[in-house]
Amino acid sequence: MRDLGLFVLFVRDCFVRIERFQITFDNFLDETIKLGVQSVVIVSIISSFTGAVSAIQTAFNLEAPYIQDFVIAMVVRDTVFSLIPTLMALVYAGKGGSHISGELGTMQVTEQISALEVMGINTKSFLVLPKLIASLLVLPMLIVIGVFLAILGGYITSVAVDIISAADFVKGIRTQFNPYIITVILVKSVVFGFIVAAIASFEGYYTRGGALEVGRSSTKSVIKSCISILLADYAITQIMVG
Repeated sequence: MRDLGLFVLFVRDCFVRIERFQITFDNFLDETIKLGVQSVVIVSIISSFTGAVSAIQTAFNLEAPYIQDFVIAMVVRDTVFSLIPTLMALVYAGKGGSHISGELGTMQVTEQISALEVMGINTKSFLVLPKLIASLLVLPMLIVIGVFLAILGGYITSVAVDIISAADFVKGIRTQFNPYIITVILVKSVVFGFIVAAIASFEGYYTRGGALEVGRSSTKSVIKSCISILLADYAITQIMVG
């Protein structure tokens, strides 16, 4: 409970005595590049192969003469929509979260944060707030890219290995499509982005010791973020879909 209370106060302090807009905006752009651009490659690879494997596995499980081919694409679509947001968030927690925690932890143990506080700067808003805002923007973009590439990967694989025709795949993607699922995905992505950035920043900011403790903080941030993402995924699904 003590850590939970400290975490709530930590997040609150991020929005107190905010630095000038230009400074915050510049830091936000830097964090967007660090967290977003450098994660696109790994997200693209994982998403594409996830869609490809889903198509092959679904075709194998639904191999029956009375099942129409376009049903395979429907199952692939629903699998991608339910799996990719959580999978991308977990990947992001491992890459982006560990980066945030390691950066703040290093600044803490080398007393850079203390030096900023001596200068009268609210280090939480100066260092953490741009990371929070960047994460709220970056993860939804990565998840949208991931969903698109997963479906594209399933499409290319289905056509290339002759699972179903291109026309049947497109028909299956469109059949009984509910646009509300896009809203659910975007809500999840925003919540996941906040969870990763907030937990990673909290663990990094309160690191004490040396290089070994920085590594431990990064590990703790990834573990806590992954658990929180899974719990939030269940809660949001239950509230919005269940």
